[in-house]
Amino acid sequence: MREVALLDLDVFVYRAAWATNDEDEAIAIRTFNNLVAEAVLIVGCSDYQGYLSGKGNFRHKIAKTAPYKGNRKATKPPIHKNAIRLHAIEHWEALVTVDEEADDAIAIAATKKGKDNCVLVSIDKDFLQIEGRHFNPVKRTFKDMNHDEAKLFFYTQILTGDAVDNIIGLKGIGPVKGGRMLDGCVTEVEMFKACVDAYDGNVDRGIENARLLWLRREEGQIWEPPEA
Repeated sequence: MREVALLDLDVFVYRAAWATNDEDEAIAIRTFNNLVAEAVLIVGCSDYQGYLSGKGNFRHKIAKTAPYKGNRKATKPPIHKNAIRLHAIEHWEALVTVDEEADDAIAIAATKKGKDNCVLVSIDKDFLQIEGRHFNPVKRTFKDMNHDEAKLFFYTQILTGDAVDNIIGLKGIGPVKGGRMLDGCVTEVEMFKACVDAYDGNVDRGIENARLLWLRREEGQIWEPPEA
């Protein structure tokens, strides 16, 4: 049995809040509890820790090509979002991040714990750059990423960008084509060079995308290009 389930509670908060937007607060909180408890049960770890994204995000200062998450329309949040967040903090002992996303805190915790001692619980595909076991609580599926698969996923992301977060990639390049562009690359130096070449030699574009996409493995970390 793995030691701890690392829970992306941002996902659970919004799922519960939107599902109960026309219900009262008690039902919203109960729905949240049920979703989290089910995920913890299925994952089967001996312990769990949840994370919520707090104020600020260092990526806003890094983004130059386009505003980070700047394509998201301003919509009214679900009615019970704040009540559920407070409940997650008070009753599930959720940790709230500052100037980074819950994703970063989870990746840092996963690095400290080690790949064999934790399961990352989220629907966010960005976590696939982390070596280890992953659980999607919506699809209820597990996925294991080894070191090489996680590395390839990250460098492919540099090429594809991320439309959800407004990170601009190469036009017409999806995960399959992006992966093919890295065929033959073994080391991270080779992979990053292939990415820069794909951006017509624009090193800054490659670094910008990498820094926006990279989930921190250490506190305060900013991604740096691999050295030969």
